[in-house]
Amino acid sequence: MELVVYLAGQIHDDWRGELRKKARERGLPILFKGPQEDHDRSDDIGEKIKGEQPNPVYRDQVASEFNNLRTRVWMEKADVVIALFGEKYLQWNTAMDAAIALQSGKPLILVRPEGLVHPLKELAQRAQVVVETPDQALDALAYIFE
Repeated sequence: MELVVYLAGQIHDDWRGELRKKARERGLPILFKGPQEDHDRSDDIGEKIKGEQPNPVYRDQVASEFNNLRTRVWMEKADVVIALFGEKYLQWNTAMDAAIALQSGKPLILVRPEGLVHPLKELAQRAQVVVETPDQALDALAYIFE
């Protein structure tokens, strides 16, 4: 059995790459998917497909169409969603993805540091598992295969 795991969260560092590497090292049969990790590609995709837009607002709107399409397709195929919240970046997309996962009945592993316990308390109560690090989330996935 292979699990499809959607990795929701910020794209400004390589936490997904590290998680993929550690899963491979452990021999875990997991296909990780998620948002476009190339920030420029994510921002440019709307204009690449639909052409130049008249202003930045429309540019963001058309990019969002394609980014939301990607997210919806992979989240619907996912067996599990990991939503990583960090302290450094605004986490609107992560919160939206976590809420969609819960609404869709997908098991949610919430990764949040101690400093975000209070602001994420309601979300944490609905998640399947709450951990503080991506390594702990990977341990939770590994436990499924035991």
